[in-house]
Amino acid sequence: MSEFRYKQVIAFRSDLKLSKGKAAAQVGHAAVSAAEEARKHRKEWWKAWLNEGQCKIVVKVKSEEELLKLEKQAREMALPCALIVDRGLTEIPPGTVTCLGIGPAPTDKVDKITGNLPLL
Repeated sequence: MSEFRYKQVIAFRSDLKLSKGKAAAQVGHAAVSAAEEARKHRKEWWKAWLNEGQCKIVVKVKSEEELLKLEKQAREMALPCALIVDRGLTEIPPGTVTCLGIGPAPTDKVDKITGNLPLL
């Protein structure tokens, strides 16, 4: 059992084969964007997460399809989330879906949809 009551999970598409820097930037976009969604819509979760130290976990998925399925599940559970679509200025074509930030939200809720995914 995690010591954190709240966490954020970023699911990243491992099939894209991005450079480490590009991958880090995309994960950063997802973390900030999803946190902003929580701040706007679930302020109590966002504040608790900030106070606990902003736990973030990065996991990998194998495809855009898997990422979109996760987004659908997160939205059905009313979890704050943000799907990141790249502008295509560097390594990948415009419109490429790269990752999904989920939470911050209660750990047990996030784990229901991301708990079995492998770490990046």
